[in-house]
Amino acid sequence: GKDWKWERGFRRVEMRCDAIAVPANAYLNDLGSDWRCERGFRKEGSGCAAVRVPDHGKLAPWRFVVYRGEERVRLGEAALRIALEKNPELDLQQQEAERTRFTRAPVVIAVISTAKPHFKIPEWEQVMSAGAVCLNLIFAANASGFAANWLTEWLAFDPAFLAETGVSGEEKVAGYIHIGSTTFPPVERPRPELADVVTWAGDV
Repeated sequence: GKDWKWERGFRRVEMRCDAIAVPANAYLNDLGSDWRCERGFRKEGSGCAAVRVPDHGKLAPWRFVVYRGEERVRLGEAALRIALEKNPELDLQQQEAERTRFTRAPVVIAVISTAKPHFKIPEWEQVMSAGAVCLNLIFAANASGFAANWLTEWLAFDPAFLAETGVSGEEKVAGYIHIGSTTFPPVERPRPELADVVTWAGDV
């Protein structure tokens, strides 16, 4: 009775017990004294980041560019300049929409597909792997309490704009993932009826 100990899932801080904050995709270790990331995730700061997606052949046929700070402003100005070259008749509202394309969220991640011909792995499977990366980024951001949006628009296909981002002519942008927060409730979009998209084959 000379001292006290703390329960599993807590840690001693001076003369009190503080609960261990376990982030998404993590669990308490066997002793309950700390947390570990689940299989397929890696510890990054105070959270767990996904490190794998479906990837036939383990080629990792994708890469990331994370746009932050003033780089987002520069890309927005580049988007406006190129858009005006294509259509000088853009009104002020349309110009503002182009200028702010990369500043609507504090972080924008470009997921770039680097798929290429391979003696064994079909290029189409490599492309789909980049799509899986985009969706996993959305899931990870949402699980961490952030809002996220997967966009492409003309910025993902225009050679002049892609030159501004460092994307080579052999690469393709699978998506720009915008991550931040919002005060607007998510709007549900129309979804297909299952009967229109699902075909059942065989007996149970």
